[in-house]
Amino acid sequence: MIATSAGVLEFESMRKLLERYVASPLGRKGLAAIAPHTDRARLVEDLEEAAEAAEYLRSAARPQPAARGAAIRLDFSSIPDLTEAVHKLRIEGATLEAREIFDMAGLLDRAADAKSILNAVVGRFPRLGARGQALGEFRALLRDLEGKILPDGTVADHASVALARLRRDIERQKKGIQESLERFLKAHHEEGLLQEEFVTIRNERYVVPVIAGQRRRMDGVIHGASSSGHTLFVEPLETIDLNNELVRLTEEEMREVHRILRELTERLRDYSDSIRQTLETMGELDLIFAKGRFAMDFDCVKPRFSPENAPRLAIKDARHPLLEDVLRRRRLAIVPVTIELDAEHRTLLISGPNTGGKTVTLKTVGLLVLMAQSGLLVPCAEAEFPIFEQVLADIGDNQSIQESLSTFSAHISHIRDMVQDVTPNSLVLLDELGAATDPEEGGALGIAVIDRFRSTGAFTLASTHLVALKIYGANTPGVRNGSMGFDEDTLEPTYKLLLGLPGKSAGLDIAARLGMPEAVMKRARESMSDRERDVSRFLSELHQRLEDASVLQTALVEQQAELARREKELKLEWEKRESAKLKELERRCDLVLEKFEAQAQETIGQIVESADRRKATEQAQRRVAKTKRELREDFETTVLSTQDDARQGELTTRKPRIEEGARVHLKGIRDAARVRRILNEDRIEVEVGFMKMQVPLDDILEVLPEAGAEASLPKNVSYKPAPRLNPLEQEIKVIGERAEEACTQVEKFLDSAVMATASRVRIVHGHGMGVLRKAIWELLASNPHVEKFYAAAQHEGGAGATIVELKD
Repeated sequence: MIATSAGVLEFESMRKLLERYVASPLGRKGLAAIAPHTDRARLVEDLEEAAEAAEYLRSAARPQPAARGAAIRLDFSSIPDLTEAVHKLRIEGATLEAREIFDMAGLLDRAADAKSILNAVVGRFPRLGARGQALGEFRALLRDLEGKILPDGTVADHASVALARLRRDIERQKKGIQESLERFLKAHHEEGLLQEEFVTIRNERYVVPVIAGQRRRMDGVIHGASSSGHTLFVEPLETIDLNNELVRLTEEEMREVHRILRELTERLRDYSDSIRQTLETMGELDLIFAKGRFAMDFDCVKPRFSPENAPRLAIKDARHPLLEDVLRRRRLAIVPVTIELDAEHRTLLISGPNTGGKTVTLKTVGLLVLMAQSGLLVPCAEAEFPIFEQVLADIGDNQSIQESLSTFSAHISHIRDMVQDVTPNSLVLLDELGAATDPEEGGALGIAVIDRFRSTGAFTLASTHLVALKIYGANTPGVRNGSMGFDEDTLEPTYKLLLGLPGKSAGLDIAARLGMPEAVMKRARESMSDRERDVSRFLSELHQRLEDASVLQTALVEQQAELARREKELKLEWEKRESAKLKELERRCDLVLEKFEAQAQETIGQIVESADRRKATEQAQRRVAKTKRELREDFETTVLSTQDDARQGELTTRKPRIEEGARVHLKGIRDAARVRRILNEDRIEVEVGFMKMQVPLDDILEVLPEAGAEASLPKNVSYKPAPRLNPLEQEIKVIGERAEEACTQVEKFLDSAVMATASRVRIVHGHGMGVLRKAIWELLASNPHVEKFYAAAQHEGGAGATIVELKD
C-alpha cells in the first residue's frame, strides 16, 4: 500500500497483541514482516490459510476419537532460530557446534511430526496439508543423528568407538592422578607444607595447595597462586608425567569430537536446501496457527474482497480488538458497530454525543481494513472490503509546539496532504472535521473537503458535530448520515451506531451529567438560539421514532420466526401421521399376502395327498382363481380403507362437493354409486347397480373420478382396477388366425373375463376346415376357468362360434 496511517490506527499495537499467540522466534520474524498490501490472490490465500487454521484448532479442541485424520494440536514452542546454523551449512568446510546440531535435530524431529499430522488431514484442511507436504523428509537423517548429541550440547560417548575408548582412558588416567596425589597428601600431612588437604585443577592439570613459604621444600611445577598470595597451586614432580598423558588423551578426545561434528555437519549439509525450506515452513506454520488462535479468542471471521467494478465496504457487529482486549480485562462487554457503504453510497458522516464512540468507530473501520489487507481474520460477524491502495486518516490532536502548529493548523495541514494524495481506491477517515474554528466557517470547509473526496470516488468516513455537515449528508446523493446513540433518560451514550439519520451532540446534557453547576447549565441553555433548540428537539424526536420503529420491526421478525417454527412443526406432525398410515397399509397388505400363502400351501398339500391328481389339479385351479378374486377384493378394501384414513382430516373439515351424476363411494358398500338427485342439504338419492336408495351426506366417503380418470391415492400407493368387459363386447373374434396365435388370444381373453367376473362369453372362430374350432375346444377342455362350452345357437353364429360358460 502507498500509505496506511498505521501509526494513527495503532497497527503496531495490533501486531503486539497478535505476538502473544506466536510461539517461536521464527514465527515472530514472520509477524514482523506482516504489512498491508494489495495483492488480491495472495490475500485470499493468506486468509484461507488462517481460516483453515482456526477451524483446525476448533476441531482439535473438540472431543474426538484417536484415529488417523484427527486434528492434533501442533506445538511450536521452544523451536530455536537456526537461521545462522542453516547459513553455515551453505559454507563448504564450516562445522556446526554440537548444540547447533542438537537443536537442528530437534527441529527436524518436530517438523517430521508436523508433516505426519498435516498429511493425515489434507482432505479436510488442504492448505495446511500442502504446508505439511512442503516439510522435508528426514527419517534417514534423524536415525543417523539419534542420540549422538546430548541435551547439554556434548557429544555422546557412543558417537564413535574411538571416542568411547578415549573417554574410558581419560577416566582411568584421572583416577590414577587422583590416587597419586592422595598418596602425596598423606605422605606430607605432618610436614606443614600443605595449606589444605585437597586436590584441585589449574590450567587443566591436577595440583595441590601448598603454603607459599614452604615452596622450596617440595619439587614440582607452580601453576598459579591464590588471590591473597598465601597459597601456591603446585603440580608434584611425580604426577607430571601422569598429567602429560591426561593432556594428550584430552587433545585426542577433542580431535575425535571435532571429527564427529564435522561428519555430522557434512551429513546435514546434504539436506541443506530441504532444511532451509523446512525452517521457513515451520516459522510460517507457527504464524498461521497464531492467526488461528487469535481468531478463536476474538471470534474473527474471514473477510471477503468485493469486485473492482462493484466496491462494497460492509462490516457487521465489528469490534476494535485492542479495545475489546482492554474491556475483557475489566470484565466489560464491547458494543459492536455495523456499517454498510457501496458504489452508490461511498460517504458516511457520523454525528452524535461527545465520548459516544465516533472516533472508535473510525479507528475500528481503519484497523480492520489494515488487518484484512495483511491477511488477518477480523473480529466481526461479517466483513467485506474493497482492496484499498491507501488508507488516509486524520484522527486525534496533531498539535505541535515545535513546529508552531495549533490544533486547527495541524488538522488542515494533514487534510491538505490527504486531498493531494487521494485516489478512487482510497479509504479516508476524518475525525471532528471542521472543528477547532468558527462553526460556520468550519462547516463550509468541511463540506468542501468531503465533496472533494466524494468526487474522487474514495470511500470516506467522517465524524462531526456541525449542523452544516449534517444537512449536507441528508441532501447530497451518495452520502449517508449516521449517529451514535444517546439515552435521554440516563443522559449517557449507548455507543450504538444508527445509520440513516444524524445525531445530536448532547453537549449540554453530558456536561450536566459530568457535574457542571446548574447555574452554568441554565445560562448555557438560555444562550442557545431558537434554531439550535429546534434542531436539537427535532433530532431527539426523530431518534425516538426510529427507536420505536426498530422495536416494532424486532417484534415482527420474532412473530415471523414463530410462524415459521409452527409451520415446521405442523409439517413434521403431518409427515409423521402419513408415515404411520403407510406402515398400517403395509401391515394390512402383509396380512393379505400371508392369507394367500397359507391357502396356496393348503391347496398344494391337497394335491400331493390326493389320488386323483387331475381332479385335484382342477380343484386347485378353481381355488386359485377364487383366491385371486378374494385377494383382489381384500386389496381393494385395504387401499380404500387406507385412502379413507388419509383423507379423514380433510373430510372432517369440509364436506365433499356433490353433483347429480357424480360417482361416490359410500360407507359399507364396496361398489361405486351414482348420485341420481340431491334431496336436500343432508340427503341424496343414489343408484348402486339396479338398486336405488336414499342416504345421508355423511355416508359419502369420497367423490370418485369418472371412469378413465386416475383415482387419488396416498403417496407411494398405486391402484390398478381389474379389467372390465363391455356387455356388448363380451366376445373375441379369431377368424383367419393361425391355431397357435388364436389359442394365445383366447387364453388371455378368458383370463380377462374371469377377472371381470363375466359368466358367459362367445368365441367367433368361423367354419373353415374345423382346425381352428378343434384347437380352441381342446384349450377350453383344459382351462380351469371354463365350466362348460358348446356350439352357439343359429342366431349367435351356429357352428362358426362357441359359447363358453365360466365358473363362479
